Amino acid sequence: MIGVRHLRTGGSGNEVAALDVAGVSHSYGPKRALNNVSFSIAPATFTVLLGLNGAGKTTLFSLISRLYDTRHGSIRIFGHDIRRASGEALRCVGIVFQARTLDLDLSVHQNLSYHASLHGIGGREARQRIATLLETVDMQGRDHDKARSLSGGQMRRIEIARALLHRPALLLLDEATVGLDIQSRAGILATIRRLVDTEGIGVLWATHLIDEVDDGDHAVVLRQGNLVASGTVSDLIHASGADSIRDAFSKLNRAETAGIAGISP
Repeated sequence: MIGVRHLRTGGSGNEVAALDVAGVSHSYGPKRALNNVSFSIAPATFTVLLGLNGAGKTTLFSLISRLYDTRHGSIRIFGHDIRRASGEALRCVGIVFQARTLDLDLSVHQNLSYHASLHGIGGREARQRIATLLETVDMQGRDHDKARSLSGGQMRRIEIARALLHRPALLLLDEATVGLDIQSRAGILATIRRLVDTEGIGVLWATHLIDEVDDGDHAVVLRQGNLVASGTVSDLIHASGADSIRDAFSKLNRAETAGIAGISP
């Protein structure tokens, strides 16, 4: 893992944010997908990026991963500007996209070893990392299974292992539990929580499912491309005058309550 000091938001020291998004906007032709979005997340924390479908979550992930260029605003990963030092920035990141991306005709081990080779990892080191990561995601003993034989939840676990092969310090997951049953969702969330707590990895978890916020340390809420709130779950509940995170999210998605006082927009 990459060793960085823990960020204390608003502090005056030299601590480095795992991810710093500053004034980012993005449009698809005349349609504005993100509008002046700014937030930062600390290393070794589980941050939930929450928003309804179409809120801008996937667009933001595409900018962080450089599938799209950031033309307005800046994105820094552990201090590395995603445009000026993209190699250094992206080496710090592992990404699990919403769409399934395993090669179904290859085995689990073949999928992982091919990806390891893209990072210059081969031979004994690759085999050791693959074995360790399969155990981490509770998929040990499945090395030789064809990817197409796996359930949706099992495929997602392999994709998480793949994203961790190069030992990133920040893991991004875009709607990682879409289409999964309740048990699979809970198992994947528990795995990610364990990675944060025991390995010190930072996580940005994008979802539209309100119950997944409970597993996070912090939440960032997007509505129609605008950042409407960021803070701890208790911050969001208290400042919005709600009784639960579900009620707080409902309030934050009403135009008249966006940017509630007491919650950092």
